[in-house]
Amino acid sequence: MFGGLARRLFGSSNERRVKALRGRVEAINALEPEISALTDEELRAKTSEFREQIAAGASLDDLLVPAFAVVREAAKRVLGQRHFDVQLMGGMTLHEGRIAEMKTGEGKTLVSTLAAYLNALSSKGVHVVTVNDYLAQRDSGWMGRVHGFLGLSVGVIVHGLDDDERREAYACDITYATNNELGFDYLRDNMKYDVRAMVQRGHAYAIIDEVDSILVDEARTPLIISGPMEDRSDLYVAVDAIIPQLIDEDYEVDEKQRTATLTEAGNEHIERLLEAAGMLKGDNLYDVENVTVVHHVNQALRAHKLFAKDKDYIVRGDEVVIIDEFTGRMMPGRRYSEGLHQALEAKERVKIQPENQTLASITFQNYFRMYYKLSGMTGTALTEADELLDIYGLEVVEMPTNLPVARLDDHDEVYRTNAEKEKAIIELIRDCRERRQPILVGTTSIEKSEQLSEALNRAKIPHQVLNARYHEQEAHIVADAGVPGAVTIATNMAGRGTDIQLGGNLEMRIERELGEVEDGPERDARIAAIKAEIAEKKDVAKNAGGLFVVGTERHESRRIDNQLRGRSGRQGDPGRSHFFLSLQDDLMRIFGSARIDGMLQKLGIKEGEAIIHPWVNKALEKAQKKVEARNFDIRKNLLKYDNVMNDQRKAVFEQRLEFLSAESISAPIAEMRHDVVEDIVSKHIPENAYPEQWDSAGLEEEVRELLNLDLPIVQWAAEEGIADEEIRARLIKAADDAAAERAERFGPEVTTQIEKAVLLQTLDHLWREHLATLDHLRQVVGLRGYAQRDPLNEYKSEAFELFQAMLGRLRETVTAQLMRVELVQSPPPLADEGLPEMQASHIDPNTGENEFAFAGAAPAAIAADAALAAVGVDPNDPTTWDNTPRNAACPCGSGKKFKHCHGKFA
Repeated sequence: MFGGLARRLFGSSNERRVKALRGRVEAINALEPEISALTDEELRAKTSEFREQIAAGASLDDLLVPAFAVVREAAKRVLGQRHFDVQLMGGMTLHEGRIAEMKTGEGKTLVSTLAAYLNALSSKGVHVVTVNDYLAQRDSGWMGRVHGFLGLSVGVIVHGLDDDERREAYACDITYATNNELGFDYLRDNMKYDVRAMVQRGHAYAIIDEVDSILVDEARTPLIISGPMEDRSDLYVAVDAIIPQLIDEDYEVDEKQRTATLTEAGNEHIERLLEAAGMLKGDNLYDVENVTVVHHVNQALRAHKLFAKDKDYIVRGDEVVIIDEFTGRMMPGRRYSEGLHQALEAKERVKIQPENQTLASITFQNYFRMYYKLSGMTGTALTEADELLDIYGLEVVEMPTNLPVARLDDHDEVYRTNAEKEKAIIELIRDCRERRQPILVGTTSIEKSEQLSEALNRAKIPHQVLNARYHEQEAHIVADAGVPGAVTIATNMAGRGTDIQLGGNLEMRIERELGEVEDGPERDARIAAIKAEIAEKKDVAKNAGGLFVVGTERHESRRIDNQLRGRSGRQGDPGRSHFFLSLQDDLMRIFGSARIDGMLQKLGIKEGEAIIHPWVNKALEKAQKKVEARNFDIRKNLLKYDNVMNDQRKAVFEQRLEFLSAESISAPIAEMRHDVVEDIVSKHIPENAYPEQWDSAGLEEEVRELLNLDLPIVQWAAEEGIADEEIRARLIKAADDAAAERAERFGPEVTTQIEKAVLLQTLDHLWREHLATLDHLRQVVGLRGYAQRDPLNEYKSEAFELFQAMLGRLRETVTAQLMRVELVQSPPPLADEGLPEMQASHIDPNTGENEFAFAGAAPAAIAADAALAAVGVDPNDPTTWDNTPRNAACPCGSGKKFKHCHGKFA
């Protein structure tokens, strides 16, 4: 009660924030006569003037009022568009690092020019983020004219550019790019072997268009760069041979949930079987060293107990082909993930195809949190305000509209069946078409849009169908959706970023019809004719009631419904929205439609009749809020797990960049060498142990293996009065002397190249293996909940242990390789040329499709020949093969690892 009273007296927090912006708006308006009087050259010179003021110590906030006035004047001269006062307020909100919620048609694209220009003055780079390539190209060409007029450079990043083109675009003052390209460029940069080959130059400030789509909808799926893994066929076959030895009491199968899990007795049985097969490390199956084995056991158990041949899959030739459970059709080319398909191949004794291994990955949540300042704009963010503030620290500010909204929002109509609902929708579409009222029909999926299209074809009603696959074509169709009598069916997300203007979109018409016509009297005359035609059609559409938006069912998120609704009634135009529902819709079905259906039948609702009542709307809104809260919890929980990997990723990438940028890395290499000596001495000479308790022979063998030094450690240990510190000091001196002698022979430049090559190659290889292990750990750690242990805490502690173990292996591997390296020829410079393409993927949460096929993502490994040459291996000279790293490909060309081929111990 008191809260409501306070709001009436003082206004809501949003109203107070908006009111605080009005003072600066008035100051900008007061400057307009002065700025308008400037010539083009004087207006352009303002940019240099502002930059000089920043160099002299002025802040961006100090320059906001004159800078916004300059941008407004430039937009008037270049685009013929003058920023409204509410747009200036939107620009201020973006500059403050907040989200500006502005209704559809309020000109968000133009708003971004204000904050982008002001922040670009500091010369650190501004990224304007869009949801697809078409919008990035369109906005960079369209709004880029304003920035170019004021002397700023503008770049655009889209799929298909090479590294040089990307580097040039990132070096610009303002760069337009898609969220996917930005994320993949960051990952690829951290897989490069030369600082000069990197393309991004930091993360200073980003403005995200359609911020709710990128930071909420797409936050569920990570960006992944993957490549083929090493051949693990032997492991799959070995695990597969164990599963048939299990008895019924060893596992439980839940066909409804599609899960198969080991019982307590099964765990003990499988431990004994793995131990007998020599596949178990330590005593316990669930020790951290056995994470990968547990993963393979679980997948093999699923393959045997859940998946049936000729029902879930068939064996055709030498491959396992999945059968679609809904259509019963074969799906060649599709494969189960996470090793399940390989487990099925092992079960059916066909050739096992290699898994894809994650080389690098990041979620949008963690990528965009790297920016020093972040802001965004959208038509619908208030429903997700809590999540945006909690995860990203972004406050949502609702901007007032330039003109009052004149759209009518009807109550929902609820029918018993889909057939009745579809009939009512088609009747409404026919009525609108006869009255020449444009109508946009939103569906929740591509499949449902195609079903409605078939029904309209049967009813002989002409229409356009949109689904989110061809962005440019989609934008042109959406632009024509405001033409009188137009019928457009679209998935709810399709066509975002393009305005539906009553009568048609002038810019799109000119681009489409006059693209080939050069400037001159003929072009001007045709533009005038198009303008007159659009004005006439706009009057017809307005008189018919404006754009009629129809929702064919409620989405699980209120925000998506609001986006669809918001397409109607832009800039004070008339409009109407209406949602049709049935008890067979997904949302209604989940929230108790069977009970409602029984009640309606008792009340005697006839076929074709609908329920219309405000209570229905409220009940649906409550249901949507429940689903939204559940989805937020899922995303928040995923982020907690990803944060563990993110901390490790940042540590590895930062360390990697340090190594890449350093002129010499001899100091960290020496530190690694000393740590290795410390580790092996501590291992073989326990603290406070007597000399007769020392494992001198074991230490001598390990020094020979890791340091390539043949030292008489057994004799040293027999010397009277010798202590472990003395042995440690002798080992460090011997290792340092050997390294110094080798460095002197090679010369400082070659030594640095070899050290960087070996260190970076080993780090990348171990990091990839670590990512795979963390993936496997994450899949099995949930089972710890049955033992009353928090899976997240278990994941954190074990991930930390695995990370520490990875760093230990890094020190040992790098030291062992560098203590053996010999030159056959000068090592080639580190470079990325000629590297095979890797697969980049990001699953669209709305379509389930991979947005990238092959995105030219370079793998994190130096070309094999260059790596072998760097450690003194000549594939044509078998006498040099002993220098091959254990995990490198054998130089004989067999395709096997060296340790499984010519490096195999007898």
